[in-house]
Amino acid sequence: MLFKSSKINEFRLWGLLLTMLGMGLMVLGTAGIVFWGQSGKIIAAIGLVIGLISMMGSLGIYFWAGMLSTTAVQLECPECHKLTKMLGKTDRCMFCKTILTLDPEKANITADELEKQQAISGAESK
Repeated sequence: MLFKSSKINEFRLWGLLLTMLGMGLMVLGTAGIVFWGQSGKIIAAIGLVIGLISMMGSLGIYFWAGMLSTTAVQLECPECHKLTKMLGKTDRCMFCKTILTLDPEKANITADELEKQQAISGAESK
């Protein structure tokens, strides 16, 4: 569970990885000129083109994640009580990584049972 996160954060992670890959390829490609002089220009051109393609892929992923984020269902996490966004029928909290669902068939506990438990725990704490 340590490496699991919400779907929107997963998209953002892949966008970040593509950005870092693209920037790394551009820097290493340009370093080819320093190490190999005139013949390194071919390496620089290849590195810059592949890096640009990677950066454009990153831009697309970030745009897609942003569009998904605007239509995502917002709900309060039952564990950390922070407002989080959910994609699909099941997702994880962006903050505490608790598994969330809106599908009653996939839930371990129904809303009525949850309300009863909250009422009982609220009465005990008073």
